[in-house]
Amino acid sequence: MEKHTYGTGLIGNCSYIAHIEKNTNISWLCMPRFDSDFLFGSMLDKQKGGEFTILPPDNNFTSRQEYRENSNILDTFIETADGEAYKVTDFAPRFFNYERYFKPSMVIRKIEPIKGEPKIKINCHPVSDYGKNKLKAIPESNHIQYSGRDQEVRLTTNCSITYIMEEEAFHLQKTVYLVLTYGSPLEAPIESTVEKFLIATLKYWRNWVKSTSIPNFHQRLVVRSSLILKIHQYEDTGGIIASSTSSLPESPGSTRNWDYRYCWMRDAYYTLNVFNHLGHFEELERYFEYLQNLPTDNRGRYQPLYAITGSSKLIEIISDLDGYKGEKPVRFGNDAYTHIQNDLYGQVLVTLLPLYADKRFVESEKSHSKPFINNLLDKIEETMDEKDAGLWEFRNLQQEHCYTFLFHWAGSCAAIKIAERMNDTEMMEKAIDLKNKSIQKIEACYLPERKAYAQAIGSKHMDASTLQLITMGYFGDDIEKANNHLKALEEDLLAKNYLFYRYKHQDDFGAPETTFLICAFWYIEALACVNRLDEAMEGFETLSKYCNHLQLFSEDVDQHTGSQWGNFPQTYSHVGLLNAAYRIDKKLDKPNFIL
Repeated sequence: MEKHTYGTGLIGNCSYIAHIEKNTNISWLCMPRFDSDFLFGSMLDKQKGGEFTILPPDNNFTSRQEYRENSNILDTFIETADGEAYKVTDFAPRFFNYERYFKPSMVIRKIEPIKGEPKIKINCHPVSDYGKNKLKAIPESNHIQYSGRDQEVRLTTNCSITYIMEEEAFHLQKTVYLVLTYGSPLEAPIESTVEKFLIATLKYWRNWVKSTSIPNFHQRLVVRSSLILKIHQYEDTGGIIASSTSSLPESPGSTRNWDYRYCWMRDAYYTLNVFNHLGHFEELERYFEYLQNLPTDNRGRYQPLYAITGSSKLIEIISDLDGYKGEKPVRFGNDAYTHIQNDLYGQVLVTLLPLYADKRFVESEKSHSKPFINNLLDKIEETMDEKDAGLWEFRNLQQEHCYTFLFHWAGSCAAIKIAERMNDTEMMEKAIDLKNKSIQKIEACYLPERKAYAQAIGSKHMDASTLQLITMGYFGDDIEKANNHLKALEEDLLAKNYLFYRYKHQDDFGAPETTFLICAFWYIEALACVNRLDEAMEGFETLSKYCNHLQLFSEDVDQHTGSQWGNFPQTYSHVGLLNAAYRIDKKLDKPNFIL
C-alpha cells in the first residue's frame, strides 16, 4: 500500500483554523469558530465542500510549501509548466492592538509573481449547511458578496472582480491581495492594510517564540509543535480543542471517524502541561477561566469533553458527505460527552496545581476557592469504585481502569500540595486518604507473573496508557520495577520503528489497525525515565520522520506503510513530542547539545 500523508498546512489566530493544500486550495475552514459549519470542506467532500484555489488555468504545475520561520504564516510556491512562478502567502491576522489581541474572522491571501507573468485563475466557492448549499456570489464595486450564511461573507480584492466571478485566467503582473471575511468586512485600503497586518502578525509570532522556554534538543521540531498547539486554543473562552478536523479515519475502512473539534479535559491537561514547560502562563490563565464556567450535572460531576463555548450538549449526527477519501461515516458532534471517564477529576487538579504552587502566580490570581478543590476531591472519592469508559472511550466496555486510578493518585498528590499552600488540614487529610486508596486500586491491576500492570482490574490486557505510571513518577526511584513494567508493554504493544499500539484486544469496532502516535512518544519518554537514553534518542529521531512536509503530526500511524491517519494535526501527538523532547533534554542536561 502506498504511503499516505496529509498534504495540508495550517494557519490560525486562536479564533479559527484553515487547512491549505499544496495546490493552494483551502480544503477545511470553519468560521467563526473551530466547531462552526464549514465555509470550505472539500477535505470531506470534493463536490459539496466548495473550493478556494489560485492555480494556473491548465492545472499543469509543481508546488511546495513552507512556513515563514518561527511563525504560523504559510507560503505556497507554484511553478508552471513553462517555468513561470508565483507565491501564495496565507495567514490569519493576529497581533496586539488597543491593549488586546486582534484576531478577526479574516483569511488573507497574498499572491506575488516570482518569475515571469504567470497566468492564474481564482476559484472561490464557499458553502453553507455542511455542504448542502453553495453561497450565491454577488459582484460589488471592489468585492464579491456571498449570500446564504447568517453572517456576511465577503471577498475583497485589488484584482478584477469579473475574472473571479467568471473564473477567467489572467496574467499576474503585480501583487494581488485577497481578503476573505466572515462578519465584519475589511473597510480600509487593501494593499497597505494587508502589508501592515502581515508585518504585525509575523512580529507577533516571532516574539511569542522568543518568549518561549525551548529545550535545546530538536529545537526546530519543538518550535513548530509549540506554534501548532497555540492556535488550537480558542482564546475567547480558553477552551483547547483536540484537533481542528472531523471524521478523518483512524485507518481505512475502520469507521473510527470522530469529530475532534471539542475540548477534552484530558487533552487540555496534557496541552497545558506543555505550556507550563514552555513558560507560557497566558494559556493556563485562560483555561482556568474556562474551567470555572463549565457546567456540571446535578451531582457536581463533569463531562469528559465540552464545546469551546462550554456547552455540554454535543449531539452526534451522521452527515451524507462522501467522507475523506470516501471513508464514512462523517460525524459532527461527539457522543463521548455522555461517557463516564473518571480520570478527568485528577487531571483538573494537576492542571490547577501551578496556580497554587508556582510563585509566579500572585495570590489574587488564585480565584479557585476551597469548595472547588474539595468538590474535585469528592468526585475522586465518589468514583473510586466506579467502572468507566477509560481514556480510549470504549463505547461498550466499562472497567476499573488503571489509568483512571493513576490520575486519582496524581490528583490527590496535587491536592496535598495545594492543601499545604492553603494551610487546610482537613483537605490535606482527605487527599492523603484518597492517595492511599488510589495506590491500592493501581496495585490491584498488578500481574505478578508479568511483573507489570494491566489495563484494568481483572484484565490481562496491556495498555499503553500505563506507560504513564513511569513518566508520572508512580514508581519513584524504583527503576527495576519501572523497567519490568516497560518490558511487558514492549512485548505486547511495541510495533516497528518505535511505534506503539494503544492496546491490541478487540473493542467495539474490532482490533485497532494503526498505532497511536502519542503512545509512541510516551514510550520514548518512558525509555528516558528508566535511563535507556540512547534508545530514547534513537526513537525520537525515528518518530520525528512520521510527519508531513511541514512537520505536522497526525493522530495515528500505520506501522507497515508509515501512513498518517486520524484527525490532523492532533494536539495529543504534538504534546507527546514536546514532552519527550523536554524529558530527553533534561536527561542530557548539556546546554550546547543541539540537533
